[in-house]
Amino acid sequence: MPSAVTRTLLRNAQIVLPNEVRTGSVVFENGTILDVDAGETVQADNVVDCSGLHLMPGVIDDQVHFRDPGLTHKEDLVFASRACAAGGVTAFLEMPNTKPPAITLKGVRAKEQLAAEKSRVNYGFYIGATPDNVAELAKATDVPGIKIFIGSSTGNLLVDEQAALERIFAETTLPICAHCEDETTVRANAERLTGTSDITDHSRIRDEQAAIIATKRATELARRHKHRFHVLHVSTAAELAFLRDRSIYLTAEICLHHIFFNIEDYSRLGSRIQMNPSIKTQADNEGLWNALLDGTIQVIATDHAPHTLEEKSQPYPQSPSGLPAVENSLALMLDRVTAGECSISQVASWMSDAPARVWGIIGKGRIEPGYDSDLVLVDLDKQKRIMDEDQITKCRWSPWHGQNLTGWPVATFVGGHRVWSAEQGFDDKFRGSKLKFDHQRGGFWATPDGIGIAD
Repeated sequence: MPSAVTRTLLRNAQIVLPNEVRTGSVVFENGTILDVDAGETVQADNVVDCSGLHLMPGVIDDQVHFRDPGLTHKEDLVFASRACAAGGVTAFLEMPNTKPPAITLKGVRAKEQLAAEKSRVNYGFYIGATPDNVAELAKATDVPGIKIFIGSSTGNLLVDEQAALERIFAETTLPICAHCEDETTVRANAERLTGTSDITDHSRIRDEQAAIIATKRATELARRHKHRFHVLHVSTAAELAFLRDRSIYLTAEICLHHIFFNIEDYSRLGSRIQMNPSIKTQADNEGLWNALLDGTIQVIATDHAPHTLEEKSQPYPQSPSGLPAVENSLALMLDRVTAGECSISQVASWMSDAPARVWGIIGKGRIEPGYDSDLVLVDLDKQKRIMDEDQITKCRWSPWHGQNLTGWPVATFVGGHRVWSAEQGFDDKFRGSKLKFDHQRGGFWATPDGIGIAD
């Protein structure tokens, strides 16, 4: 459990605010930020000299698969949440395709109880849609949203019949997110390439057309039913055409592997970058990056979905899709900051503020008085190499193995409590809290100049 409440002062930090970075001191107490411009005379129980460091709002990763319960040989909430803390991630939203799947409120509550016992950071769990659980989905209120697998799933989590999709969009109120790959297209491509053992065929089976058809279908449902919808892991530049009308009902995200890797990387990385949706082309990398910069896409997530290296090393197509990313996601983006490709305020928007706004997460995503003190200190000059053997995630590997990055988290605070630092390691006695949602205040709103963020 958390230790006794104390007042903490982070002095002389470079504070990352929505529209600027400025030198100042932040004071927080009882899990709440009191002041972001604390004077020299402010007293505190703990004073941390942050000279030379940037202070960011904690990362909110809105798409992870932590495999708990049912597949804990790959990952579990202990290992995954520790990886979050070391990576500057202070909250996560986890997908429902565990074993058993979280397709009822009772199933969601069971996962929340596991997290209360195990998680070092804050947490929320989506409820999964099936073709026939609309009544259950309609009852849900205090979860982040509904997840639909329009493709890339099996059993009762696959929802690709139009009538079932219409009911979900028409008869529920929670925000909806979806994995958008057209199952009919994927199956036809797989049949055409039957017998292949070439890993590059994964991107031919789960091709651009599969993504385009499903994203077009889902965004049309959202507009027609006036239902808030978040497009997960956009993988192609072609899908952006369905997101550029600045609809108040639509938001979208990219995952790091879809901007860092492309089909040319299969030759060196093989199934380490086998993902659903699949890795696409360099032109798609560039198109998705530009969509972040111009606001067409608002959120960066990881789709952290570990498998063991033994599983991933099976010959294609026996090798499973999925990769770990949560502990390196912020560092990968900070490296782009130090390279001059984006600003640290943009990273804070994409990884902290925007996910909080999309899902209506109360008190998270910004450094402002009254907000929760979920914070991460980062050193933009720190250099370190990602190595498999150093990974905290239970699967102990990374597709970025061997890559040198400049810019790393050095300390993470959850509810004002330092849960990890590069110097002191983990406080494994601490447990995070269930996130709170206000779906009436969540989401984006349209302005004459484009998309703004609801305050």
